[in-house]
Amino acid sequence: MSSVAKVIEIIASSEKSFEDAVEKGVEKASESLKDITGAWVQDQSVKVKDGKVTKYRVVLKVTFVVK
Repeated sequence: MSSVAKVIEIIASSEKSFEDAVEKGVEKASESLKDITGAWVQDQSVKVKDGKVTKYRVVLKVTFVVK
Protein backbone atom coordinates (compact mmCIF):
# COMPACT_ATOMS: atom_id res chain seq x y z
CA MET A 1 0.00 0.00 0.00
CA SER A 2 1.40 3.39 -0.95
CA SER A 3 0.89 6.59 0.99
CA VAL A 4 0.71 10.27 0.20
CA ALA A 5 2.47 12.92 2.25
CA LYS A 6 2.02 16.66 2.44
CA VAL A 7 4.56 19.30 3.45
CA ILE A 8 3.61 22.56 5.13
CA GLU A 9 5.72 25.47 6.27
CA ILE A 10 5.52 26.85 9.78
CA ILE A 11 7.46 29.50 11.68
CA ALA A 12 8.24 29.01 15.36
CA SER A 13 10.21 31.02 17.90
CA SER A 14 11.77 30.69 21.32
CA GLU A 15 13.61 32.91 23.77
CA LYS A 16 15.89 29.95 24.70
CA SER A 17 17.39 28.35 21.59
CA PHE A 18 16.92 27.16 18.02
CA GLU A 19 16.35 23.64 19.33
CA ASP A 20 13.59 24.86 21.63
CA ALA A 21 11.94 26.71 18.73
CA VAL A 22 11.96 23.50 16.66
CA GLU A 23 10.45 21.49 19.50
CA LYS A 24 7.74 24.09 20.11
CA GLY A 25 6.91 24.23 16.40
CA VAL A 26 6.55 20.47 16.03
CA GLU A 27 4.55 20.16 19.26
CA LYS A 28 2.13 22.90 18.20
CA ALA A 29 1.75 21.46 14.69
CA SER A 30 0.97 18.03 16.14
CA GLU A 31 -2.05 19.49 17.93
CA SER A 32 -3.87 19.80 14.60
CA LEU A 33 -1.87 17.51 12.28
CA LYS A 34 -1.83 13.76 12.71
CA ASP A 35 0.83 11.37 11.44
CA ILE A 36 3.73 13.85 11.31
CA THR A 37 6.67 11.87 9.95
CA GLY A 38 9.40 14.51 9.99
CA ALA A 39 10.45 18.13 9.89
CA TRP A 40 13.46 19.99 8.61
CA VAL A 41 14.76 23.44 9.31
CA GLN A 42 14.67 25.57 6.18
CA ASP A 43 15.95 28.76 7.79
CA GLN A 44 17.11 30.18 11.11
CA SER A 45 17.29 33.77 12.33
CA VAL A 46 17.57 35.71 15.54
CA LYS A 47 16.09 38.94 16.82
CA VAL A 48 18.61 41.22 18.50
CA LYS A 49 18.06 44.09 20.94
CA ASP A 50 20.86 46.13 22.51
CA GLY A 51 23.46 43.69 21.21
CA LYS A 52 21.78 40.66 22.79
CA VAL A 53 19.86 37.83 21.14
CA THR A 54 16.27 38.09 22.35
CA LYS A 55 14.53 35.51 20.16
CA TYR A 56 15.43 32.50 18.03
CA ARG A 57 13.26 31.85 14.97
CA VAL A 58 13.05 28.83 12.67
CA VAL A 59 11.19 28.15 9.47
CA LEU A 60 10.21 24.48 9.46
CA LYS A 61 8.95 22.22 6.68
CA VAL A 62 6.70 19.67 8.40
CA THR A 63 5.78 16.44 6.61
CA PHE A 64 2.69 14.41 7.46
CA VAL A 65 0.83 11.50 5.90
CA VAL A 66 -2.46 12.25 4.17
CA LYS A 67 -5.10 9.58 4.73
